[in-house]
Amino acid sequence: MTKINNITGVPDGQLYDPNYDAEIITRREAAKALCMRYNQAAPAQRPALLQEITGSVGQSPCIEPPFFCDYGSNIHLGDHFYANHNLVILDGAEVRCGDHVFIAPNVGLYTAGHPLDSARRNAGLEYAKPITLGNNVWIGAGSSVLPGVTIGDGAIIGAGSVVSRDIPPNVVAVGNPCKVIREINEADAERTDF
Repeated sequence: MTKINNITGVPDGQLYDPNYDAEIITRREAAKALCMRYNQAAPAQRPALLQEITGSVGQSPCIEPPFFCDYGSNIHLGDHFYANHNLVILDGAEVRCGDHVFIAPNVGLYTAGHPLDSARRNAGLEYAKPITLGNNVWIGAGSSVLPGVTIGDGAIIGAGSVVSRDIPPNVVAVGNPCKVIREINEADAERTDF
């Protein structure tokens, strides 16, 4: 079944023009204004603003400012979500994060992409594909998660990674492009040399 994107009205992965559609522009500007408020707000005010910005948010969310997104309404955060400073979510398609997701500083979740040919790219066309982060995912500092990626429950993404393909559950993956280097095992519960 093809999923119709609630921002663009086109199926996920299909080209659309975000530059001249009045509704898309209005929604993006509203989200930018809310992010500005969020980034200036006192910590006690931020959870209520996150509920206003996002499509849904679980219990005890925390995103350290600054935080930036395109639309907000395509972002769905589970319980106990934590993101450190400089989280960027380009949510032209849905971004779903499970419970106990931990995101280090300077991470980008990018659902948006552009055509390879310059004529369509120069015309302002783009596409968006959803991103899914399972429960208990940890994403290291400076990582980028690209359109259409799913990261399985319990996976750890090493700092500086570029995640361009799905990552299975309960593994450590790192690099550009991000690749699985090993499974997480029982011995990891005893490790002190992180």
